Amino acid sequence: MAARKLYGAVECRATMRALASLLEHEVEFEFVALDLNAGEHKKEPFLTLSPLGTLPIFQDGDLIIFGSRPIMRCVSHVYLNPKTNQIYMAPKMQGIVSTWIDVEDHHFDPPALKLISELVYKLKNGLPPDEMTVASEEAKLAGVLDVYEEKLSNSEFLGGDKFTSADLTHLPSLHYLMRTPVKRLFQERPKVSTWCAAITSRPAWAKVVEMVMEK
Repeated sequence: MAARKLYGAVECRATMRALASLLEHEVEFEFVALDLNAGEHKKEPFLTLSPLGTLPIFQDGDLIIFGSRPIMRCVSHVYLNPKTNQIYMAPKMQGIVSTWIDVEDHHFDPPALKLISELVYKLKNGLPPDEMTVASEEAKLAGVLDVYEEKLSNSEFLGGDKFTSADLTHLPSLHYLMRTPVKRLFQERPKVSTWCAAITSRPAWAKVVEMVMEK
């Protein structure tokens, strides 16, 4: 049994993000699935690991980190893999990566989450989406993707000339959005479309998707 553990729910976007990072870096770990519906993450012993009940949780000995983006940042720096190195030694370049991680968090993710809620989660529960909300959030996401199209006209990936956490962090939302009519917003932008195809075809991400589909 691996000494390292990742606690989470595989269908949760945050857990998917952490899984992708660990698999990209070929880190050996044990995945411990928690039942969100039962509120297992809000009970002991997990509250000792994550006092706010935040998932996922990564544990490696006395190292305990909760939250997918902190886990992703930690993994890319601590568990360096020469084959899939996702950081730059040059501070200026790494600063660019950090910038686009934050862009995803604060600008891409909010409309993406609302669209996923309307077009995936509601439909899954037999509820119709709120068309006004969908239209509003599509417009917001389209504005973000216009910025991405411009950025990707100058580099293959958001963080520069190689795949980094700035790209990886988008994968969970893309997994759901590309299965909805919102897919057209990505396809209408050539650079964004090429970028999406490149990052979603990575072998590590394919393993995450397989885990989700088996759920």
